[in-house]
Amino acid sequence: MNRNSVSSNSLEAESLTKRYGSGHTEVVAVGNVSLNVAKGEIVALLGPSGAGKSTLLTLLGLIRPPDTGRIVIDGKIVFENNRAKVNVRRFRREKLGFVFQKANLIPFLTAFENVRLAMDINDQPAKVSRKRSKELLEYLGVAERAQHLPCKLSGGEQQRVAVARALANSPSLILADEPTAALDSVRGRQVMELFRKVAHEQHAGIIVVTHDHRALDVFDRTIEMEDGKLKR
Repeated sequence: MNRNSVSSNSLEAESLTKRYGSGHTEVVAVGNVSLNVAKGEIVALLGPSGAGKSTLLTLLGLIRPPDTGRIVIDGKIVFENNRAKVNVRRFRREKLGFVFQKANLIPFLTAFENVRLAMDINDQPAKVSRKRSKELLEYLGVAERAQHLPCKLSGGEQQRVAVARALANSPSLILADEPTAALDSVRGRQVMELFRKVAHEQHAGIIVVTHDHRALDVFDRTIEMEDGKLKR
């Protein structure tokens, strides 16, 4: 990649490795993993429990640093040669979105307030955050639930709000870890289709860790992981 060019990829990861322990107890959770995700592409990351999928997501999401390798997000080198090249906390807030198995909404805030909070933390003007929160809830089909607390929302509605929150700061990359595990098959598929809509219409790269093989037709590409490595 020409480092001065504008990348067509949301993510470029090269030779990522993460080890835990040492000597006889050393475990290679992620071993020499490289992958690219284009803008507007949704990718499923598959594999058995313990394959390293969630660990890989924490590396790509800048939650944990890799031991070796290089991470480029939206054309910006964020990690290389064992060093962060950006202010990680700020970059994560501005460029990344996260959705997990549980929606993890703040229980005493309404759906609208949960989405708006993501922008308030980034010091967005109140007028901007209010407008975008309303637009995102409408876009994701839960506008009529905007003033409800999470306890008054169904599991599917909570995940839609969580996706709206992940989109709040217009991220280049969205990482989702088993986002449909707590949902029935119908609502699970609806959430997966929602991710595809977001990827294709919002031009974000999306990686979804999933065990649900019933919705794989939703994805542009599937990648399998086993024993810390990607299967080719």
